[in-house]
Amino acid sequence: MIATESLSKRFPRVTALDRLSLDIGPGVTGLVGANGAGKSTMIKILLGLSPATEGRAEVLGLDVATSGAAIRERVGYMPEHDCLPPDVSATEFVVHMARMSGLPPTAARERTADTLRHVGLYEERYRPIGGYSTGMKQRVKLAQALVHDPRLVLLDEPTNGLDPVGRDEMLGLIRRVYTDFGISVLVTSHLLGELERTCDHVVVIDGGKLLRSSSTSDFTQVTTTLAVEVTDTDAHPDGTAALREALTAAGVTFHARVEDGMPGAGHVLLLEATGEETYDLVRDTVAELGLGLVRMEQRRHHIAEVFRPGTEAATSRPQEVPTR
Repeated sequence: MIATESLSKRFPRVTALDRLSLDIGPGVTGLVGANGAGKSTMIKILLGLSPATEGRAEVLGLDVATSGAAIRERVGYMPEHDCLPPDVSATEFVVHMARMSGLPPTAARERTADTLRHVGLYEERYRPIGGYSTGMKQRVKLAQALVHDPRLVLLDEPTNGLDPVGRDEMLGLIRRVYTDFGISVLVTSHLLGELERTCDHVVVIDGGKLLRSSSTSDFTQVTTTLAVEVTDTDAHPDGTAALREALTAAGVTFHARVEDGMPGAGHVLLLEATGEETYDLVRDTVAELGLGLVRMEQRRHHIAEVFRPGTEAATSRPQEVPTR
């Protein structure tokens, strides 16, 4: 879907992209990085709206330097900033964008109705956009990116300004864009947890440089860390401390870091699991102490660990960029 080779974009005082080389295939791909990492700059280059300083890029096999108009015919784009006219309805605006993409009038109206229904705005489609909430405006922007049935959509921070419920609903819509309609997605975000739940593949950039590009399952692979949480009892007012003492005596290695547990329970102990016998030992020790076992689960890596020095995920990230 997208390929870049030594792609760079330099401004007088800052380098937005620094020799970025990667391949992005079909599916839902997350482009993650802090604000100012170069995400929006990369999208503008991919759309043919901003020339690269050096290097090259292709979208759907088309060169961004020479085929910008053709790329924009085949790609949908949802911008980050607020750009909707307040005095027209969602239907009027999306129909207009469909016509601009080349659809005839009847097809544009039909596609607009279908797309607004998909994003959950069918009942409000004739209201002026100026009276919409932030979440509704984001849905209008998503609808106009989808209305011409593109092969790929580029979504720039689609959950900006949304509350937790609105973010979850938007992420569900984004996932359905690919699973229901087969349209591949490149979505940018600075919220790492969103991409873990939504994307098949994640590209991490920082300061315009590539940190890592791999499948989400590779990022979130299972670790050897076991998280254990227990409740206190009258016999053991501090059940967490009692369990730690007993397991330490049995030779179990604990991590220095602890986490807050559920209300009414102690802290979450993080220990090193050497095999199935560790699970058996924890279970038997909890039973012998008469504690209540809240949870015992094997931990997974998080994408955030790529930015955390000294973690296994950070120190083991590949130097060569895997393609897909």
